[in-house]
Amino acid sequence: MTISVRKLTSRIGAQITGVDLSAPLDRETVATIRQALNAHKAIVFDGADLDQQGQERIAGYFGDLTAAHPTVPAAEGSAAVLAVDSAQSKANQWHTDVTFVINPPAISTLRSITVPPYGGETLIADAAGAYHDLPPGLRELADGLWAVHSNDYDYAVPPETLTDHQKAYNDTFTSTVYETAHPVVRVHPETGERGLFIGGFVRRLVGLSATESRDLLRLLQAYVTRPENILRWSWSPGQLLIFDNRITQHYAIDNYDDQPRRLERITIAGDVPVSVGGTQSYVITGDSSHYSSIAESRAA
Repeated sequence: MTISVRKLTSRIGAQITGVDLSAPLDRETVATIRQALNAHKAIVFDGADLDQQGQERIAGYFGDLTAAHPTVPAAEGSAAVLAVDSAQSKANQWHTDVTFVINPPAISTLRSITVPPYGGETLIADAAGAYHDLPPGLRELADGLWAVHSNDYDYAVPPETLTDHQKAYNDTFTSTVYETAHPVVRVHPETGERGLFIGGFVRRLVGLSATESRDLLRLLQAYVTRPENILRWSWSPGQLLIFDNRITQHYAIDNYDDQPRRLERITIAGDVPVSVGGTQSYVITGDSSHYSSIAESRAA
């Protein structure tokens, strides 16, 4: 079959057909998929019907796999798989995966296993489109800002509303606290694009008060979540979604009542983010070397 790449929105997302993910992929096919990911930031395959080992194999074409998570235990069957299960938690907050470590994952892969009969979509936002939309003065300000990311973040949920199970999950999530300073504007290591590298794990902006940080982050985040920048993906069983974690944010919509929803995530090791001025991110607290190797940065 001929590989086809069909855009899903003008700014972000593409659907790929003509690739048999159940079989090993040749170099030309992998290169085409990587090019599509760089161009569209999120790509989806229907009818992938992969198991954990198949998902690991596909993820491995993009680089070294990370552990499932720095603090949350892996899913049964693979040290690289994180269960994204509504029975444990619902990630209904805009975020980029694991930005609280020095080298957040470059790429995330999500495989659908159990999907609710309605709702449960995943939103993916184009952080490069958001940066492009900034007025020149605000863009210049953002270029020089740095943000502290932490897994000990504001869950935006009153603690008294949490079940014992949810509290236990949150305790596990923060069992080791990580804090890392990243540039608010990150330069993509392969494409050279600039994108807003913020999201739910940001605690504050370096050198600014809590109030100043909150107001500026709210303003910048509003550009990320403009409807024009968002792909809204409705899941079917057996799909594979791959997105570039270096230049996107995502949000799992909690609009499916108490229906079961389960995906499995595998992430690929990333490089250390670099600012517009060429300065790398730095660790404030927490050693994440057990979680991920550091990928070599590729020149744009």
